[in-house]
Amino acid sequence: MVKASDVLLILVAILFPPAAAAFVTGCSCDLLINICLTILGYFPGHIHAFWLIYKKMQAEEKYGYGGFYYTGNGHYQALNQGSATPNYGTAGP
Repeated sequence: MVKASDVLLILVAILFPPAAAAFVTGCSCDLLINICLTILGYFPGHIHAFWLIYKKMQAEEKYGYGGFYYTGNGHYQALNQGSATPNYGTAGP
């Protein structure tokens, strides 16, 4: 499901792809890749930025809004993966 923040991110990607990549991934290798792709040709930078936005939207659908973090290379991981069960310290059913 596309939210208003995703639409705004797509508009930023249309105007300046490295800014959208920075918003999605932060200061990471993907930002450097996007800058290089944009310098080599404006269209490859767009494709990479839209791919990063698409992967973020997939992670939001899979893990819920804010329930994930970026691990690099378009991959996301759940925040609660490997943590203790929510009812630790209590008697089980």
